[in-house]
Amino acid sequence: MNDKTKTYITLAAQAFLGLILGVMGGLNYFLGFMETPKPTPEAGAFLGAMAAAGYFFPFVKVVEIVGGLMLLTNRFVPLALVMLAPIIVNIFALHLFLQPAQLPMSGAMMAALVFVSVMYRKHFKTMFAFKAAVS
Repeated sequence: MNDKTKTYITLAAQAFLGLILGVMGGLNYFLGFMETPKPTPEAGAFLGAMAAAGYFFPFVKVVEIVGGLMLLTNRFVPLALVMLAPIIVNIFALHLFLQPAQLPMSGAMMAALVFVSVMYRKHFKTMFAFKAAVS
């Protein structure tokens, strides 16, 4: 695969994540323009516990919107990936263990996250320093 093709595929994966998280996930939470699937009882209990905290969902949805916009505009992409990775991993785990009906979409999000992260891997090298020095 040549560099131009890699760039286009990476940008498409970024756009996919940006649209799914930023628009469909984040904005829909605040504006309610799409119907969300009814959760299984187990997933509903888990989501209800997080909602009961009060701050959790608004905070996560703002992070999704900001991170999604960063991906869509191709700005601060490594930072966006670091911000969004825990959210995507937990969405995937929720669907893997508690609500498998949406597993294909969350699996696609997880695959896109891994792919884009691999494409930007040189920007993450310092995060994996065994013994980091204060600069």
